[in-house]
This record gives sequence, structure tokens and C-alpha cells, in this order.
Amino acid sequence: MTEIWQAFSKAIELIVSLDPDVLEIAGRSLRISATSTLLASLICLPLSSLIHSHRFPGKRLLVNLIQTFFSVPTVAIGLFIFMLFSRAGPLSGTNLLFTPTIMIIGQMVLVIPILLGLTISALSGIDTAFRETALSLGASNFQAMMVILTEARYAVVAAVTMGFGRAISEVGIALMVGGNIKGFTRVLTTAISLETSKGELELSIALGIILLSLALVVNVVLNRVQQR
Repeated sequence: MTEIWQAFSKAIELIVSLDPDVLEIAGRSLRISATSTLLASLICLPLSSLIHSHRFPGKRLLVNLIQTFFSVPTVAIGLFIFMLFSRAGPLSGTNLLFTPTIMIIGQMVLVIPILLGLTISALSGIDTAFRETALSLGASNFQAMMVILTEARYAVVAAVTMGFGRAISEVGIALMVGGNIKGFTRVLTTAISLETSKGELELSIALGIILLSLALVVNVVLNRVQQR
């Protein structure tokens, strides 16, 4: 028990002293997760609007399929991405495996179903009169889509926040396609796993505190947005 308290005290010292290794790993995690969430949002917001505003055969099945992928294991996505970009895969020529770029792609695949499903649900709660009124006043389909997104902005922000939280807390994709390379692809979750296995509890606890703090910030933002 004493060793744990000592490790916890040293972990606090690492954070307070702004240890370079801690800041580097935390900063890389934020960059990768924020980039993947932003790119996924640019894809999902217009796509979810199209799905919501159009009727077509199999729409309900498509929405159910999207929601099914909410809980897909991250290791399954990591394996899929690894097979695509490995030397034997069809995208081997890109040489993206074990780079931050492939980690961003993997996290995008992870959060896209979440953003799509939650945004479609958010748009479903908006009265159809908003879109019909916008179209009757001469608005284009794009302008009508923006009106609906504006009305559902708080729910959409909540969806994006949840997507970011899912991205920054995952470990399977980062480990399988990133390789946990020091100074290059090592992020909070993979570093915690590695340092714990090595018995370096001080750094593990420090990184764990940062990850929990980020999770707390995400939840606080999410709750505030939902209250709005």
C-alpha cells in the first residue's frame, strides 16, 4: 500500500512539474483524437442530414445497422485497418501503418457510427415544419439542412463530444495500427498499458490522472450541452 501512495505522489509531481514525456504523450493523444473527431464530423453531419431528410428503401435497416456499430470492439476495427494497410493488404503501398495518420483513420472509423446515429436521432427530434418552411421560402436543400442542424445544434455538439470521448479513451486501434512507438505513435492509453506492464507505476498513474481528467471534462461539457 505504501508503494502505491509513493507512486501516486510521484505521479502528481510529474504532472505539476510539467514532465516533458507526460506532456508529449498527452498532447499527441489530444491531436490525434481531436483530428479524427473533426474529420468524422465533417463527413457525418451532412451525411446524417441526407439520411434523415430522404425516404428510401432500407432506411430503417441502415439506421439500425449504424446503431449496431456503436459498441463494436476497438480491436476488431484495429484488425480490419491492419489487414487493409499491412504488407499483404490492398493499401500496403500507402506506407501508413504505424503512423499517426493511420491512427486518425482508425479512430474515424470508430466514431463515425456514433456521430451518424446520434446526429440522425437529434435531427429526428426537430419538427419537419422547419425544413418545409425553409424550402417554401426559397431555401436550397443545403440551406434547409443547415437550418435543421442549427435547431439541433446542442444535440449535435453532444454527439461530437461523445465521439471525442470514445476516440481518446480507446486502446485497441492505437496499439494495433499505431504500434506504440515512443515519440511517434505512443498515446495516453497505450503508454498506460506499457508502463504498467513494466512496473513504472509513477508514469502510469500520471497519465491515468490526465486521461480521467479529460474524461471528466468531456462529461461536464456533455452534461452542460444536454441541459441546454
